[in-house]
Amino acid sequence: MLESRGEKIFVTSITVLLVLFSVAAIIPLLSVIATSFSSKSAVDMNLVTLWPKQFTLDSWKYIIDRPDLWKSFLLTLGTTLIGTALALLMTALFAYPLSKPEFRWGSVIMVAVVIAMIFKAPIVPYFLTVRGVGLYDNPLVLVIPHILNPFNLIIMRTFFKQFSKELEEAAFLEGCGYFRMLFHFVLPLSKAVLATLALFYGVVLWNQFQHPLFFLQNTDWFPLQIKIRQFITDGNVIMAGAPTTADLNYNERTLRAATVIFAIIPIILVYPFLQKYFVKGAMIGSVKG
Repeated sequence: MLESRGEKIFVTSITVLLVLFSVAAIIPLLSVIATSFSSKSAVDMNLVTLWPKQFTLDSWKYIIDRPDLWKSFLLTLGTTLIGTALALLMTALFAYPLSKPEFRWGSVIMVAVVIAMIFKAPIVPYFLTVRGVGLYDNPLVLVIPHILNPFNLIIMRTFFKQFSKELEEAAFLEGCGYFRMLFHFVLPLSKAVLATLALFYGVVLWNQFQHPLFFLQNTDWFPLQIKIRQFITDGNVIMAGAPTTADLNYNERTLRAATVIFAIIPIILVYPFLQKYFVKGAMIGSVKG
């Protein structure tokens, strides 16, 4: 099918804009990467732009040898994996009955879900509620408040509505119950939406900052993002344990840059494996009624 002149102009304009936005987004990242691999003197003299100057791995060696950073990393990794698995399970258990027109209270519950999505809970009542259920200064606060998101619930519910009723009726005639239907038939055919929502939940859990800042006092439970904040705002923390000799080939700026890149590497590594499901799952979940 031939494109008209107007369509070609539109596609070209969108492509140019996306390229410009991509360049604007990647330049700061390249600058941080270059700083993390540059020497102390090059950074002090502001010689680093988008490419490392006087390439060195000293900043990375120092960061990788920090046990407190690895502790926060493993805590964040564990909460992300466990929280994402629980969130997908809870979302599926809620979304499947809500996708059935015969579910009597489905429309009422969906109104409540939409209200919860639009109107966020005020901070003070939310804080008092979380503290009241025993999650204050409790590492479970990194997982439990995130295991059900109204927007993700709507996406999965809409995705489930596409499944053939004839297939489900045939399974029910063979003695298949709702739980078996969900776990043996529906979820195995829902890889696209599961991968999409896993990415949504995973990014939120990996990058969470407000919850641990509000609810955690014990520094042993600080996740990676709080630890990075300490490194960025407090030079004494990031340089703690560093040798006092003058021939160090790193400084606070190179160490901060290395720490930031260290924190985003896992998400960058996971995203390519989920990308093929991402667009399909998001489009089906948001367009089909």
